[in-house]
Amino acid sequence: MFTPQTTEIDGLTLAYETGGAPQGLPLLFLHGFPQTRAMWHPIAPAFAQDHPVILADLPGYGGSDKPHDLAPYSFREMARRLAALMAHLGHETFAVISHDRGARVAHRMALDHPERVKTVTLMDIVPTHTLLTDLELRVAQSYYHWFFLAQPEPFPESMIAADPDAYYESCLLGWGAAKLTDFHPDQIAAYRAAWANPNTRRAMCNDYRTALTLDLADDEADLGARIQCPAQILYGARGAMAKLYDVPATWAPKTTQMTHAAIPGGHFFPDTAPEETTAAVQSFLRTL
Repeated sequence: MFTPQTTEIDGLTLAYETGGAPQGLPLLFLHGFPQTRAMWHPIAPAFAQDHPVILADLPGYGGSDKPHDLAPYSFREMARRLAALMAHLGHETFAVISHDRGARVAHRMALDHPERVKTVTLMDIVPTHTLLTDLELRVAQSYYHWFFLAQPEPFPESMIAADPDAYYESCLLGWGAAKLTDFHPDQIAAYRAAWANPNTRRAMCNDYRTALTLDLADDEADLGARIQCPAQILYGARGAMAKLYDVPATWAPKTTQMTHAAIPGGHFFPDTAPEETTAAVQSFLRTL
């Protein structure tokens, strides 16, 4: 149903899959850490009947290129490239459905390209600036990886290289209400294949290094900016975010039109509760 493809955008190759209906509002799906576009495989077919669907690997992740410098990993630059990919595919306007790091890219895309993003779904994040500047002990304990992965190269890469599966699987299980058996075997296989590549591990560290530098500076420069399109905020009912924050309240000052809902499970509820996640997003899209 979905066709794997690659396209070069400004010197960087993006890997993605396309499928679905020829008409309807195009949907761009963006995954998070430490995953790939494979996270959407149980969900995307339900949308393909009524929408063109694009599943993209973020720069540095999966099959996309993994540049060495930090600039391509800023949420702003990733958003620009992915918006350019959508234009390349003939989609001048589209909706974004996103989780974790992909949701941070989607937030920036909605701010920087408001004329193109018609709706945005952000799954299980609070704003980057909020997380980094209002940092309580419980948040730092749960989200220690933001600061570990951001350490100078090659320290985190060398530590992870001892047993990549053990490290990244601890991430999949560490943010609430998930067991390894909750994930589809094909998804786990795709994730393991991706993080087996040392360049992917370096790229994922660069993603976090950039968050603490370029991304924080970008957010501080436009603290008052609001998402202008309808925004859906979803979060895991038993995840770390819901325990540490009033997630909808963190987004209220950042949006103009917001709906929100808790989904059964923890941080990785799109993987562990795909039917509930699909139903929530479909319900949101039907209101537009």
